[in-house]
Parts: sequence; C-alpha cells; structure tokens
Amino acid sequence: MCTLLVIILSQMEDRMAAHWVAIAGRAILALLFILAGATKLIGPKPFREHMQAEHVPTVLLIPVALFEVVAGAALLAGWMPMLAAGALSLFCMATAIVFHRNFAVRAERTAFSKDLALAGALAFVAAVSLT
Repeated sequence: MCTLLVIILSQMEDRMAAHWVAIAGRAILALLFILAGATKLIGPKPFREHMQAEHVPTVLLIPVALFEVVAGAALLAGWMPMLAAGALSLFCMATAIVFHRNFAVRAERTAFSKDLALAGALAFVAAVSLT
C-alpha cells in the first residue's frame, strides 16, 4: 500500500512540475510578443522603414503592435490560450513570408527559421491548450 501511495504522489509531483514548466514556457513566449509590440509603439521609426522597404502599408504598424501586446498578454494570463497562441503562430508564419524571404542573406534565413520555430512552438501551445 505504501509503494502505491509513493507512486501516486510521484505522478502528482510530475504533473505539477509539468504544469509549472508549461506556464513558464508560455510566459517566455508571451513576453517576446509583449516586448516586441511595446518596442514598436515606443520607437516606431525603424519598423516603419522596414515595412516601407518590404512594401507593407505602414498604417498597419500600430494595429500589429497592439495585436502583439494584446495577444501576448492573453497568452501570458492564460486567457483563451488556444486562440492567442494560434493567432500568434499564424502571425509568425506571415512575418517570415513577408519580411524574411531573401534567402541570399544569411541573417534573413536565420530570421525566417526563427519565425517558423516560434510558429511551431505556438501551434504546440495552442494544441496543448485543447487538453
């Protein structure tokens, strides 16, 4: 009986640890977007110039920055995490395609890969949020 209790308590500890690790991972992902959006709002000039260089309407800068902050905050708070993570995942894929498609430049290839990795991580968070 004592062995069974130890096994049950061990599994409960594992689930609790996994829960806290998931929350920490979600928070780290969320902070990336909150800080990115805040940076765009505080100092928009370099972002506006990059958008112009890629022929993206600069009128989208403020809505994009607000989206990053709000979706990041929702993810951080655990409010509708499936929707927040799914939307941010799609955003990362769009960002990779629109802004980082010049594969002749190593930094662009790296940024493209990073955006796709973030999209995958966020898709995973969205999927796990279903359970």
